[in-house]
Amino acid sequence: MGRELDVTSDAIDDVNVLRGKLWDDKSEFDEAKDKSKFRDYEAACDRVKAFYKEQHEKQTFDFNVKARVEFKTKKRAQMGVWEAMEMLNTLIDESDPDTSVSQIEHLLQTAEAIRRDGKPEWMQVTGLVHDLGKLLLLFGSQGQWDVVVVGCKFSGKIIYPETFKNNPDTYDEVYSTEYGIYQPHCGLDNVMLSWGHDEYLYNVFKYQSSLPDEALAMIRYHSFYPWHREGAYQHLMNGKDAQILKAVQAFNPYDLYSKSDDPCDPATLRPYYEGLIAKFFPPVLDW
Repeated sequence: MGRELDVTSDAIDDVNVLRGKLWDDKSEFDEAKDKSKFRDYEAACDRVKAFYKEQHEKQTFDFNVKARVEFKTKKRAQMGVWEAMEMLNTLIDESDPDTSVSQIEHLLQTAEAIRRDGKPEWMQVTGLVHDLGKLLLLFGSQGQWDVVVVGCKFSGKIIYPETFKNNPDTYDEVYSTEYGIYQPHCGLDNVMLSWGHDEYLYNVFKYQSSLPDEALAMIRYHSFYPWHREGAYQHLMNGKDAQILKAVQAFNPYDLYSKSDDPCDPATLRPYYEGLIAKFFPPVLDW
């Protein structure tokens, strides 16, 4: 059965190539949408603003070192991907000004938008799992924190940059400089991204999936808006990052603009996506 799934998947990918549906083709599902209504942080509710204030005050270099030590030493849970999706479904994303739908619905909306555009199966399943790192909050994390770079000056292109005034790294003689502890164009693989749902899930899947590098980049950087949308941190990028940026930008419309799509029925879609999950993930993962 597994071999048949592999053959079918390869055939679908071949057809998508012939149709011109490569993973980095421009998204089509969102062409008629008014994109000015998304990511409007000026009109965001107090819940969203409070989230970013807390994040920006607490995301220090020292916190991130401790978070990585804890990730490697603490046991959290063992379960399959769909079970993880169901566990996450009780959570509301405090950082998102665009939607209050359940997490499983957002994951399915993202995956279905990618599927409708005829993108490869690995990209569809990436859309399905991309936010599972938010399980951190259910595992005792301090908060649903998003992506910034620590160890150097916080970019002015980060949302609500004034809220960094209470972060001690803002006044550190090293961390407050443009390059901080890094070298010019050292590459994002050599930079410490703040510990949040993106970085956590990337570390979970890096050794427990058969996802391609483009998919892992989509997961790791999809919330890194200062970089992939605003052009920040180019002084730390290398040649590899320029290619990775294309993957993240190809994924972003599906994550962002699918939130206004019609509701998805998990029971109806589950058989299809469980087939994809079985192809790219083991039955049980260490979370």
